[in-house]
Amino acid sequence: MIEHELQYHIQLKEGDVGRYCLLPGDPGRCAKIAEYFDNPVFVNSNREYTTYTGTLLGEKVSVVSTGIGAPSAAIAMEELAKIGADTFIRIGTCGGIALEVETDDVVIATGAARCEGTSREYAPVEFPAVADFTVTTALVNAAREMGYKHEVGVVQSKDSFYGQHSPESMPVSSELLAKWEAWKRLNVLASEMEASALFTVAATRKLRAGACFHTVWNQERILAGLDCREAHDTSRAIRVAVEAIKKLIIEDKENGK
Repeated sequence: MIEHELQYHIQLKEGDVGRYCLLPGDPGRCAKIAEYFDNPVFVNSNREYTTYTGTLLGEKVSVVSTGIGAPSAAIAMEELAKIGADTFIRIGTCGGIALEVETDDVVIATGAARCEGTSREYAPVEFPAVADFTVTTALVNAAREMGYKHEVGVVQSKDSFYGQHSPESMPVSSELLAKWEAWKRLNVLASEMEASALFTVAATRKLRAGACFHTVWNQERILAGLDCREAHDTSRAIRVAVEAIKKLIIEDKENGK
């Protein structure tokens, strides 16, 4: 591939971002997240990739959107790593699967079922997509200290939004429905679209990655006749991720990293 001064897709260069990066999907969410930084500055926007950089506890940090799905998220992580980023927290939305996951809950992923195609070009299907322990611990401690209801466990990462929400309409409906039943029996917490690829890319490139999600709704609670509403305010997940970054900055400084 031809080398460019700017990374090809994110259109950023070394010095534009910090080593700590928050990765939402929606470009429109970047400005909201950047408000939690000290002295945030808009850096650039290209395609689905919008970037702001500021500081937390005196350390340079960035937020970079990735768009929807694993392919564009993996591109963002690859290119950000090339210009100095090494610690990533995915901030996203999810739909609950396990009945205990309620609307507005923060879901923190320890790992992800690899139901997307991107990670298969990095690792054999037998390789687990696992979040970094240090990052996950920081997320869990942040959620506990803030008093937010949260669940910690495995999520499912898919390629097709409508494969989940309209499986009966798909030619492969029997396969989709059978696997969904398996996720339920395995107590998979929620479904989203990027984590497993990011965890696999991080393992490949020797990076640290974690993920936390805002629960928009839980279709299984609806089917079970349990209370469920739809909510899109991602503030809790954002606050948890920002506080986790602060914890990582402090810990890294203490350990000379």
